[in-house]
Amino acid sequence: MTMRYISTRGDASNSPRKSFTEILLGGLAPDGGLYLPESYPLITRAELDQWRTLSYADLAFAVLSKFIDDIPAADLKALVDKTYTADVYCNVRSGDDASQITPLHWLEPGLGLLGLSNGPTLAFKDMAMQLLGNLFEYVLARKSEETNILGATSGDTGSAAEYAMRGKRGVRVFMLSPHSKMSAFQRAQMYSLQDENIFNIAVRGMFDDAQDIVKAVSNDHAFKAKYKIGAVNSINWARVAAQVVYYVKGYFAATRTNDEQVDFAVPSGNFGNICAGHIARMMGLPIARLVMATNENDVLDEFFRTGVYRPRGTAETHATSSPSMDISKASNFERFVFDLVGRDPVLIRELWAKVDSGGGFDLSKTTRFVDLPKFGFVSGKSSHADRLATIRQTYEKYGVMVDTHTADGLKVALDQRVPSRPMVVLETALPAKFEETIVEALGCQPERPVAMQGIENLPQRVEVMDISIDAVKSFIEQNVRV
Repeated sequence: MTMRYISTRGDASNSPRKSFTEILLGGLAPDGGLYLPESYPLITRAELDQWRTLSYADLAFAVLSKFIDDIPAADLKALVDKTYTADVYCNVRSGDDASQITPLHWLEPGLGLLGLSNGPTLAFKDMAMQLLGNLFEYVLARKSEETNILGATSGDTGSAAEYAMRGKRGVRVFMLSPHSKMSAFQRAQMYSLQDENIFNIAVRGMFDDAQDIVKAVSNDHAFKAKYKIGAVNSINWARVAAQVVYYVKGYFAATRTNDEQVDFAVPSGNFGNICAGHIARMMGLPIARLVMATNENDVLDEFFRTGVYRPRGTAETHATSSPSMDISKASNFERFVFDLVGRDPVLIRELWAKVDSGGGFDLSKTTRFVDLPKFGFVSGKSSHADRLATIRQTYEKYGVMVDTHTADGLKVALDQRVPSRPMVVLETALPAKFEETIVEALGCQPERPVAMQGIENLPQRVEVMDISIDAVKSFIEQNVRV
């Protein structure tokens, strides 16, 4: 069966069915929607049985082959093998096996941390972004083309993208971030890079302001075409597809047979990480529940409890100690709602017209919301006090230090835990990225990889701007040769 992708907003005249490599570089569909498979490929029981003993790279090839049929199998295998090596994902905690790439660390029977933060920027974003860098370079070389990546980050996406794309042929990166809203470590990871193809822009606002600029530039089709604007944010389908792999690997690590079910707890900001879990579940992976955790910015928790989606304005979005989740409008949420409402693009256009104009929507009184339990979602939120308490308790009880975002996931996981099923919490970053809060919680500094020691003292290169679409466009024009 040929794999083709459609837009959530379903304007067939403006967003026809496309192949994987046709959507790889672009991010948003021309009609403003997000790409998804026309139908989800299914994982059979026989495939689960065959995959259980595969290495991470071999499993990634098997899973990604279901989504990618326009890259020769030998080439895709080479790209995957190049990406998922223990040399790249070497920052594992003591006692964990780096060769597993995403080792599962049991805190106690039935409660584990899936180590997704062992890559070069110490965050789960590396799991997909390193592959994306290799895919971009491969496809651009095949087409003899270049691309200019425009993205927005609340912390981890930006550094993961820049480390994946630095030095890549045919690629420039323009990354927007909220000025002074990330941790000092996160800022240093991005702004200290001196590679000629990396450009950092700090916007005087919140993440949502930066993301709105990215969407506005991407929706200027003439500008996007002229300057070959691409995307690596979580709106990029290839990232979501790559994240499906570690749910499958985590499932195998947490179970003995394929008759068992697992719950996954996921700290959620832009909804891309947990959206990959939703897709894995739709494909047939035996996931009982997806436990979604937010911080004080609880727009998504409110929706899953009430059916009301009400994005907040900048003034209502809190700056918290888990800053990568300080997001009000979660980009990937549109993908999930598309499935929730029966893949109705007309309704999606109607709902997101309200969102794009500064409003929200209420599904609580519709049959759509009644259908929510079949998708297996539960949710909860965590506060700064919860975060500190969870970090302390996890360190005192298990001798394990977790970062602030993982602490949010672990707190909600413990609230929602069912004793009869394994609960796997997705570790989203290493504690070294959020030293100030770790010191507040534990009174000691988290350990840093040698390569990251003293990173805040390196020279930094960043352009600070007001919230302005035109200013960002002008900056791109000045730094791109057309």
